[in-house]
Amino acid sequence: MGYALTTLEDETETEGDGDEAEINALGNKKRTAKRAPVIGFDMGGTSTDVSRYHGRFEQVTETQTAGVTIQAPQLDITTVAAGGGSALTFKSGTFRVGPESVGSEPGPVCYKKGGTKLSVTDANVMLGRIVPEYFPNIFGTGENEPLDVHATRVAFELETDAINAALAENAARNGEQKPTELSTEDVALGYLRVANETMCRPIRQITESKGHETSNHVLAAFGGAGPQHACSVARALGIKKVFVHRFCGILSAYGMGLADVVEETQLPFVGVLCDGVSGTLNNETLDRALALAQTLKTTVVGDLCEQGFDRNATRSEIFLNLRYDGTDTAMMIAEEISETETETEVSFSFVRAFKQQFEREYGFDLANRDLRIDDVRVRGTGVSGLVRREPIGGCFGHEKDQNKKKNKIAPTPDTTKQVFFDNGWCDTPIFLIETLPSGVVIRGPAVIMNGTATCVIEPGCDATLTRFGDLKIAVDVAGLENRNETKETSQPTPVDPVNLSIFSNRFMGIAEQMGRTLQRTAVSTNIKERLDFSCALFAPDGGLVVRAFPI
Repeated sequence: MGYALTTLEDETETEGDGDEAEINALGNKKRTAKRAPVIGFDMGGTSTDVSRYHGRFEQVTETQTAGVTIQAPQLDITTVAAGGGSALTFKSGTFRVGPESVGSEPGPVCYKKGGTKLSVTDANVMLGRIVPEYFPNIFGTGENEPLDVHATRVAFELETDAINAALAENAARNGEQKPTELSTEDVALGYLRVANETMCRPIRQITESKGHETSNHVLAAFGGAGPQHACSVARALGIKKVFVHRFCGILSAYGMGLADVVEETQLPFVGVLCDGVSGTLNNETLDRALALAQTLKTTVVGDLCEQGFDRNATRSEIFLNLRYDGTDTAMMIAEEISETETETEVSFSFVRAFKQQFEREYGFDLANRDLRIDDVRVRGTGVSGLVRREPIGGCFGHEKDQNKKKNKIAPTPDTTKQVFFDNGWCDTPIFLIETLPSGVVIRGPAVIMNGTATCVIEPGCDATLTRFGDLKIAVDVAGLENRNETKETSQPTPVDPVNLSIFSNRFMGIAEQMGRTLQRTAVSTNIKERLDFSCALFAPDGGLVVRAFPI
């Protein structure tokens, strides 16, 4: 995750060229003043992990997975059960993706191992977004056959018949007109749209619920299936730029060799940092906290040196775990140091940063409340420089300084296939990334095979190949606005099961965010500990739309 995001910054924000702009482990790069916040989008076989990065990795000290609370410092990564192997089901008139998985044995229908349950992978095969000719023949019971497109289509035809029958029966029961029958392609695309919305939900959770505008981010897509869905997910979120790393399909393994070594230590602390009424900083409390931090810093730097790092190749950060008196909402605030700030201003930076983050996440500030320190933490980092990226000129045999005019010529695709998008079947060129020169622009629709993943470039999107072999995709978000336009009519129209599923996800996400905010800011024990509350959305006539259970 981290390396994809760091690479994005180097590729888009670094000035200069040659050795001056090379990626290096110490981060000594000449950058522009503004850095784009990034959303990490890692879609694999059974789940999707999302994260946010803006200058530093966001961490949490407590998470909840499958109802189990885990208290340990860790990266703030949110996981949702939607991946290539997530099962596709039609229940109660809506399309559903996950949380059940079809598993690896027998796996999706297209694996040709006797699987009968359709998955997200099957939907991509059905619509031509996965091209069997570019996959190894490792499927079937003998693990020597290609992906089975025919069996996938037959399974989707049966699913389509069942869905159309259920929709017609439901309309007759409610006295409504019979809905227009869905085609096999409509069903497959509908499942993909619902899957994309399911993955958009945690992205909104880590951005909008914390006061960040989702559309202002760059989507860094990786994982085996991430680049297949990146353009659709970005468009649904209003994100205009997607970044796909050269080794997106194996980025987790690749990143292990690039990861810095981190040592952290933390001790509890009791003291009031800032008086709530007067706003006066308690210097005695701050001095004690910083003295403890220096002791912890000596410990973590010593531990790194014992692992072979030179003291000059280490860096450390001080964090104070702050909260308002009477609340349980503590936030780990990092020390912010500027060359122009005095010691007093640096001290107040903790208070200022806490108030800004609290108001951004919750939309208000608690007046006349003392600000308390609960813990002091120090993070020491030993910078690793095990791997150095090389431009594709050295990897693919192209000259380093190519004639830019050549890159403006439309490249020759390896082949052309039929791929289904919102506007129907399209003749779509298939490109091999190793045959493309840096700087070339591929206009969608297109499919780019990069050796570790399939990258789907949707209509209205343009992909540019960087000098490191990464893809920067410009997304036309206006296409989503045009698709969402509806014509006013006085006649009642049948409910679209796909849109019903999508908006159910969106409404539930809103209700859940309401519940999280209420729980984290509450003073009442009934709410913050006994969870004696619920949040819901209602229609103008008072009808219940969606209700989220207590978190």
